[in-house]
Amino acid sequence: MSTPATTPDATTQAAHLTRELARIVVVGHVDHGKSTFVGRLFHDTGSLPEGKFEAIKATSEKRGMPFEWAFLMDALQAERDQGITIDTAQIWFKTKKRDYVIIDAPGHKEFLKNMISGAASADAALLLIDAAEGVREQSRRHGYLLHLLGVRQIAVLVNKMDLIGNDQGKYDEIVATYRDYLASIGVVATHFIPIAARGGDNLVNRSGDMPWYTGPTVVEALDDFKPSAPSAAHALRVPIQDVYKFDERRILVGRVEAGHFKVGDRLIFSPSNKSARVQSIETWSAPGLTEAEAGRSVGFTLDEQIFVERGEMASHEADAPIETDVFRARLFWLGRQPLEIGREVKLKLGTLDVPVRVQSIEAVIDTGDLSRRTVARVERNDVAEVVLRTKRLVALDSFTSNPQTGRFVIVDDYDIAGGGIISMEGYPDQRQSVTRRATNLVHAEYEIDRAARARRNGHHGAVLWFTGLSGAGKSTLANELEKRLFARGFHVYVLDGDNVRNGLNADLGFSPEDRAENIRRVSEVAALFAASGTVCITAFISPYRADRARAREAAGEDFHEFYIKADLETCEKRDPKGLYAKARAGQIPQFTGISAPYEAPDGAELVVDTSLSGIEACVDQLVAYVIENLALTKVGA
Repeated sequence: MSTPATTPDATTQAAHLTRELARIVVVGHVDHGKSTFVGRLFHDTGSLPEGKFEAIKATSEKRGMPFEWAFLMDALQAERDQGITIDTAQIWFKTKKRDYVIIDAPGHKEFLKNMISGAASADAALLLIDAAEGVREQSRRHGYLLHLLGVRQIAVLVNKMDLIGNDQGKYDEIVATYRDYLASIGVVATHFIPIAARGGDNLVNRSGDMPWYTGPTVVEALDDFKPSAPSAAHALRVPIQDVYKFDERRILVGRVEAGHFKVGDRLIFSPSNKSARVQSIETWSAPGLTEAEAGRSVGFTLDEQIFVERGEMASHEADAPIETDVFRARLFWLGRQPLEIGREVKLKLGTLDVPVRVQSIEAVIDTGDLSRRTVARVERNDVAEVVLRTKRLVALDSFTSNPQTGRFVIVDDYDIAGGGIISMEGYPDQRQSVTRRATNLVHAEYEIDRAARARRNGHHGAVLWFTGLSGAGKSTLANELEKRLFARGFHVYVLDGDNVRNGLNADLGFSPEDRAENIRRVSEVAALFAASGTVCITAFISPYRADRARAREAAGEDFHEFYIKADLETCEKRDPKGLYAKARAGQIPQFTGISAPYEAPDGAELVVDTSLSGIEACVDQLVAYVIENLALTKVGA
């Protein structure tokens, strides 16, 4: 059998290009025999550097020590630390069918750091369990982390079978326990294999000591894994790393993380939403290149001199990334200090570094029994589901749609403190809300200014934006306030959610994106009402802070946010339209407070708590605010 070097030279790399390549991560508790397994696997597949086995064996004999297969990995580790023969994170070996890269994962903390810095691209995993110890908490943790990071092909190797006398009954018990656990997190193990790594049983050659086992050997299981679909099959994603000025050209530089593009393609850069066509693709190694695909680092020029900077994401216009300032995340926390609500850390997303704040901690997950508990902070080594908010729009993808750009790293005080995957469940893509397609527009100036309208009406125009959960009392208070103000001579009108959806927004559904568009249209209409001198009262759940911020931007100083506050339990008891009951029954998907988020205001001009006060008292509070802030002549409320 041939003996390739563990760090491929140019010839070996060229050979790799003609063969299928799979990336495998090997995980297991520090005492479950992972180093012994990898050392023996490399030996039995002829994948050790020439003479390495003999050298380690001779050294062991000279020192009077019994030979251990783990010594091979220790030696390779020492060489790796010195930068001699092995790449910093990957070790190469091969079978008759294909080439493999094993991604080293020495322990669960280091394992995660390796995973979030590259190993989450693994095609499959080998997970070791000590047959004598059985399924331990770390075994569950490793399985959960593999699931968390999107590794779906897993072979579970029950190691040290020789220590339990190759007992099939004990093996079957371990398999049943761990299979049930994996099933509970939505993972189906591709194979379970009993092995004795020290003796090489069932690694490359079938064991004569376990005749009851008729499944594949480890190498056969490896060859049965399916390499992931090439990243080139995904939508184009090129995080911009830098912009160089060369001659009189501006060359944008980045690595194609997914997809492919060619000269002449129109690209859009997110989140700035500027676009231009690719004029040339620049590389030192392949002059005259006209196309670049996933995995290649390139420079390229554009046909227009638009301003693009590091951290932007290039894509095709037809399948651009999500733009948002808020997203859900499932993360593993490694920071020295706990992660708390309101804390600000740095988010690394591709080439982008941006401050991010913890908006909420939804749950910490026990990776052993998968129980969820509500906590005020995430401790070191916890797995948590959180909501993160950036200070500006960023371009990203949900992990399920594009793994390459659906992962992130958190840096705290210059250290990697965590990492995880992105979910947009319940939150909209804000691209539609910030994109302007109309051109050649000129803002119209009115002959009658706002001051003249206010003098005629006796009050300023305004947008009184009522936000809160369904059942909090928004419509009730809006209608009562309208009657009170109308009686006082105010020019006032209510825009109610249901009424608007029956007309202006009848074409919109209740997806996060449609809800955002619903609020965008209402915002613009309400701002026009305010400009006309009318007090426009809006009664909309408007669950997203970003949408309400854009409504405030549309109306400017005329905008007043009123948080009509009531806790979920109170709203559900009221349930005036029977919507909560339907949502609990699964008849209304994406229902705010149940299956979709509500982001309470953090800087409303007025908070009216309807769970503490009756209707009359709440309306009195609203009228008093309006008189104080909008009426030209202040009279008693």
